[in-house]
Amino acid sequence: MSISDLDSDRPPQEPRKGRSGTGRRRRRRAGQVGADGSREMALVDDVQFDSYYGRQVVKAPPWRGPIAVYLFLGGLAGGSSLLSYGAQLTDRPALRRNGRLLALGAVGVGTLALIEDLGRPERFLNMMRTVKISSPMSLGTWILASFGTISGVLGAVEVDRMLGEKVPLGALRPLLKAAEGPAALGQAALGPGLASYTGALLGDTAVPTWSAGRNHMSYLFTSSASLASGGAAMITTPVDQARPARVLAAAGVVGDVLASRAMKESMHPLEAEPLETGRPGQMLEWAERLAIGGGVLAVLGGRSRALSMAGGAALVAASVLTRFGVLEAGLESTKDPRRVIEPQKARLAARRAAGITDDSITTSG
Repeated sequence: MSISDLDSDRPPQEPRKGRSGTGRRRRRRAGQVGADGSREMALVDDVQFDSYYGRQVVKAPPWRGPIAVYLFLGGLAGGSSLLSYGAQLTDRPALRRNGRLLALGAVGVGTLALIEDLGRPERFLNMMRTVKISSPMSLGTWILASFGTISGVLGAVEVDRMLGEKVPLGALRPLLKAAEGPAALGQAALGPGLASYTGALLGDTAVPTWSAGRNHMSYLFTSSASLASGGAAMITTPVDQARPARVLAAAGVVGDVLASRAMKESMHPLEAEPLETGRPGQMLEWAERLAIGGGVLAVLGGRSRALSMAGGAALVAASVLTRFGVLEAGLESTKDPRRVIEPQKARLAARRAAGITDDSITTSG
């Protein structure tokens, strides 16, 4: 029936099928079991996943070089604080001084790199408006600010000593000396958090490789911090006072290799792939080689300043490559949608195979 002059130009339409026609959807009897043993049978077969126009499923964070510099320098500062405190307790003045100055320089430059990545300095201050214990970023910001303040006090004490207490500090000098002991203890207490929180920060994201390594990333970054701080102290400190640095570096090598391999083994092959291939894979491979070589020199170079410095340089380079490699591997993992979907499907299948079908993650369909 036409209700408009234009209706006559419309193409003919197929008649609708009634409830009794072939288009009627058949209802399954109550309690009918699907072919896979579940209570509902899948209406379509499993299909090969492909994202919309092949685009990324997860958007990569806008982190580049400055953040990698911050990741490395944060570890260097945190490890150096522990070395300096141990040197203070064991009467190693050169190691104490170098550790404190390294910590101050590293945290200062690292903070500048972080602010550079943020784009505007006020964004760093905005992160300190609240304290959220469950947020690695919020907690890490406060650790960084507190550590930097304490390092400034200890750095001033050491510079004043180096200049023979000729700096016109006046009444401020006794206050600095009185604050040295508590400040050193506070710096050593904050050091491990500064060295490791960035690993928890990366693991708290949706980036496939970082998220998959969240249970091992902090251990890897702590070991990497041991390489950086131990190696830097081996370069700057005479061998007769650098024994704690060599011990810390050797322990860091063992932890670095074990944490790296355990992290890869815990991942789905697609999640671990960026850590083993391409530019990030090459950086991490060389990081392991340099770490092992530097560790050997740290053990054997106890009496040779040249061997100690060479081993220290290798360890510092290994730590740099580890931080840059992990950062680039995570960014690379977001480019292929398979690295997001396929591991999720594998974990879902594993939960179903284990009989976990009654929670909000695994359904019986």
